Amino acid sequence: MEHIVKIDSIGHVTHDVLRLVVEKPADYIYTPGQATDVSVNKDGWQEELRAFTFTSLPTQQHLEFTIKTYPARNGVTNQLLSLKAGDSLILHDVFGDINYKGEGLFIAGGAGVTPFLAIFRNLQAHQQVGNNQLIFANNTKADIIHEDEFNQLLGNNFINVLAKENIEGYENGFITEELLRKYITNNNKYVYLCGPPPMMDAVEKHLASLGIDEQFIVKEGF
Repeated sequence: MEHIVKIDSIGHVTHDVLRLVVEKPADYIYTPGQATDVSVNKDGWQEELRAFTFTSLPTQQHLEFTIKTYPARNGVTNQLLSLKAGDSLILHDVFGDINYKGEGLFIAGGAGVTPFLAIFRNLQAHQQVGNNQLIFANNTKADIIHEDEFNQLLGNNFINVLAKENIEGYENGFITEELLRKYITNNNKYVYLCGPPPMMDAVEKHLASLGIDEQFIVKEGF
């Protein structure tokens, strides 16, 4: 089913990430971590669907998306950069396999953090953040989405990994088996994973080497 919704507000949260707040269709139900296909309600773009995760809470009266843009690709996210409040998007059905099952270690790369943002916001709303940890991989500090919010939510359980910068207090390089061994504890029953496919493939191999059972890895199914 298609829903045409107006944009209430649009703005940047980092140099290349947008926050879009849009109308919420009646009886539109989702769980934190889920997504929907979105297209721009403009000639030539209605059939160009891209999957974006909700970063609002299901109880809120609006929908929020936190979307990384790729202007060089001249695709849907580039079109989003030219939109303003009052323009409209087309939303489709809700989908997604990422949902919270219990405390664990969250591992995200870039815009792959968006389902976890929704999950952590929901946990905070219910005062259930607990001992969850987040390892967040980016190229530079400027690429970190909602760094201040994650610091407030998680404190020392928020671990940043920067591939292209070496900054005190931040891990440098990539998510290696050694880095995972440093942060995985006996309390990490579940591992939540979302990011670019090459990163996910590498991390899954590391997790297998560390003896993490596949049934405890929560990720998007394809």
